[in-house]
Parts: sequence; C-alpha cells; structure tokens
Amino acid sequence: MEITQTRLLVSDFPAVYRFYRDVLGLTPQFEAETGPYAKFSPDTGNAAVALQDRAQMAGVLEQLRAQPQGHRALVVLRVDDLEATHAELTARGAEFTRGPAPMGERMRVAYLADPEGNLIEFQEWLVPRGQTGDARA
Repeated sequence: MEITQTRLLVSDFPAVYRFYRDVLGLTPQFEAETGPYAKFSPDTGNAAVALQDRAQMAGVLEQLRAQPQGHRALVVLRVDDLEATHAELTARGAEFTRGPAPMGERMRVAYLADPEGNLIEFQEWLVPRGQTGDARA
C-alpha cells in the first residue's frame, strides 16, 4: 500500500486552488482553477496535496452533501527556513494564525488556514532524525 496524496474536499474550488498555487506557491499538476480536481506538488519530495470539489464528490458519496464543521484536515509541509517561508508567504497575503515558534527541541512550526479552514503546518527541523542519540528518533 502507498499513500499517493492527501485530498481535501472543498466547496469554493477556485479560491482554494488559487491559495495553494499563488499564496503557498505549490505547482499544480495541470491548470484546473475551476476544478473539479487538482493535484499540487512541492518542488521536493513525493507527497502531494489534492483538491476535490465537494459537490462533485457528493454525487458519489451522499453523506458529503452536509457542510463539515470545524477543522477538517492538517496539512504538514517541511521547509528548510521557517523564517524565510513565513516572510515570503506573508508578503503573498497569507495570514498566519501562529507565527514561527518552537515545538519541542526538534523543530519550529508556524500555522495558517486555507480559505476553507484546513490547517497548514510549516515545520523546520532543527535536529534531523537519527542525530539526537535517541533510539526512538
């Protein structure tokens, strides 16, 4: 089994699409601003984030007709320089709900939400795995 992507169900597809493309700077697999599907990949790594129009999927799974409440997903993106990423995304219009701050001794994180409320965590690893002497690393 292989995880190929995290797919977010969205109601305002164009707004969320533009956020991931224009604000976060992720590259779409193909231009599809009006949906009903788009896949975004970062410049490095194999993971991908995809968007799926909720109304289209409701035709397949009826329980998706009801609008979800609260936070529904947490997308995690690793970056090399959290301060630089925070500054760059803020300049593009991103409004962080929590700026760069430590999370334990191993990393620093910052958070923002996309136009539909899905949370995005940016992580900068301070100590790479396997370099702490901790057998659980």
